[in-house]
Parts: sequence; structure tokens; C-alpha cells
Amino acid sequence: MKLYDSFRAPNPRRVRWFMAEKGIDDVEVINLDVFKGEHRTRDYLAKTGIANVPALELDDGTTITESLAICRYLESVYPEPNLFGRDPKETALIEMWTRRAEMMVATPLMMAVRHAHPALAALETQSPEVAANNRQAAERSLRLFDRQLAAHPFIAGERVTMADIVAAISLDFARMVKFAVPEGLANVERWRAEMMAREAAKAGT
Repeated sequence: MKLYDSFRAPNPRRVRWFMAEKGIDDVEVINLDVFKGEHRTRDYLAKTGIANVPALELDDGTTITESLAICRYLESVYPEPNLFGRDPKETALIEMWTRRAEMMVATPLMMAVRHAHPALAALETQSPEVAANNRQAAERSLRLFDRQLAAHPFIAGERVTMADIVAAISLDFARMVKFAVPEGLANVERWRAEMMAREAAKAGT
């Protein structure tokens, strides 16, 4: 298998972190420079149909895009340690919190970075208002996560799951625009520090 990656982007980092948590080391990683448009070449688009990273090319030529879909496939091939759920109830809870992490934290913070960081002006017609509104939306959403993390060590329960990877990478990516966990959200800050101290976090950079 081949993973088409981009070391500067947060979504490909999810897959690298996920593979590190599982100890997956037999996937060839090919880094693409999105600033040079290497994800827009004819050959790449023929594989993916879309100018996005990451993409996982299977041995039979099938190509899977979208970071969560890639991780779900890898979970089926490398089932342990489990990161998506061991039974119907846990799987549903992890799905719920992963979806919340995606919609309420990752998406607004990615938009805040894309519309505020000077280097990304090459990829985006930037709007300071869009950046500010998304930054505020993420700050509000983190209050929900703080309440959840007051009762559990990790977002979806008692162990690290995909929900934690999605949220942790988003917060770390947002440091590019000096985003920090708002004051008073001690549970989020405790969890964030624990996630970034994990060995797998190093593979995500």
C-alpha cells in the first residue's frame, strides 16, 4: 500500500498518528508538496479523482481518500489496538464524538488557520471575518469537550480513540495562528498535554 501524504496538512497527520498508535510500518509514505501543486497533477487526479490529501492506494490499485475512511480501512486490516470501537455501543459513542470533534473543533480551526495564516494566502482567498468567526466557534465548542473530559480521561471514554486523534491534531494545527485552549477549560488542557506527550504524536509531525 502507498499513502500519499503532506507533512504540512492536518488531515494527513491523522493517518500518520493513527498508524503510529497501531504500529503500522509497512505502508509506503509518499510526501506531496501541496504548495507546488503536486496533489493536482494528472497522474494523482487519475488515482483519486480529487485534489486532496491524504490518499491510500491499495495493492490492487483501488484508492481511498478522506482521512477517516482511510483509518477505518486500516483498522479492518490492523485491528489492534482498537481505535473505532469494540462493540456496537462503544462504536456508536466513538463515532458520535469523532463526528463532534470533526464538525465542532477540527473544521472551524482549520478554517481559522486557512483564513488567517499568511503562508496560506497562496491557497485561499482569505477573510479575517471568517477566521475570527471560526475561531470563536471552536472556543465555544471546547466547553462541551471540557465537560466530557471532566468525567472521562479521553474524549470518547476511558482510552484513546479516533476522536482524540482528530481533536488533538486540530488544536495543535491551530497553534499556527496562536490559538490556545481558553482559560478555565482545565480538563481540555490536561487531555491536550497528555495527547501531545504520546509517542504517536511524534509520528504525526
